[in-house]
Amino acid sequence: MSDQHDNRIYREQTSNLEDGGPAFPVSDPFAFSPKNEGEAKRLAHGMTLRDYFAAKALAGMIISHGHRFSAKEDAGRCYAIADAMLCAREAS
Repeated sequence: MSDQHDNRIYREQTSNLEDGGPAFPVSDPFAFSPKNEGEAKRLAHGMTLRDYFAAKALAGMIISHGHRFSAKEDAGRCYAIADAMLCAREAS
């Protein structure tokens, strides 16, 4: 499987990979026969790894504690967890 940073179209869209890059990179989005370049970029990019980690954190938070805070506060906490996970990933 290709490295998350080995995605030509994703690299064209952003120069900052602090978001972890795409969560589910597609090494060749053209294999899906996109109708145009915009669709190829959408297929290649998907959600970021940061978004994926935050979504997983939110699911765990809701199962464990329910909604204790506002949605905005829950989202902020989940992205803080996702950021910590990305930092830990870089450190290892």
